[in-house]
Amino acid sequence: MPDPLPIAVLVSGSGSNLQALIDHERDARPGYRIAVVVSDRPRVRALDRARAADIPVEVVAWSDHSDRAAFTDAIVEAARRHDACALVLAGFMRILAPAAIGAFPDAIINVHPAILPAFPGADAVPQALEYGATLTGVTVHFVDEQVDHGPIIAQEAVAIRPDDDETSLHTRIRAVEHRLYPTVVGAFARGEFVVDGRRVRHRTPASGRTR
Repeated sequence: MPDPLPIAVLVSGSGSNLQALIDHERDARPGYRIAVVVSDRPRVRALDRARAADIPVEVVAWSDHSDRAAFTDAIVEAARRHDACALVLAGFMRILAPAAIGAFPDAIINVHPAILPAFPGADAVPQALEYGATLTGVTVHFVDEQVDHGPIIAQEAVAIRPDDDETSLHTRIRAVEHRLYPTVVGAFARGEFVVDGRRVRHRTPASGRTR
């Protein structure tokens, strides 16, 4: 069995998706190993979660850098110090400069609380409610140079109930994220799909062919 792929998980807040990745790594054979957790904020719960799991942490504060390019270079350097081969965004609230894409081509993954391309951006849940949508959900996608735009790896729908508010809807969306995201990251780490333009093609296990 090949060694697990070392990944850097980027966080900004409570780290519930980070915890799902940690739990999946412990309980399954995910194909990945969390080599480092990198935060843009020094005192967030996600860092406590990482330390509790004996995972190295790095803080790359936005305020310590002159611009987005310098901040991104520092993020890339932090990941590389721990030999990470991919960046996994788990509630990371900063937009990385294009240099990150060059450093980790087809190897930066994000989870978004909507069915992209609908409702991109930081306020996806209130957008869906305000629009009167009856369905939203979760998208796991590769990161490119546009916000919430890269090739889609997996999606799962979540129904919007008539009595939903932001809290209730986000709670059900997060439950899907916590199940789907580690599974997708694991499949990526095991090399189970490849990027072909806008499409992510999954390899068939027996032949290694893509479909």
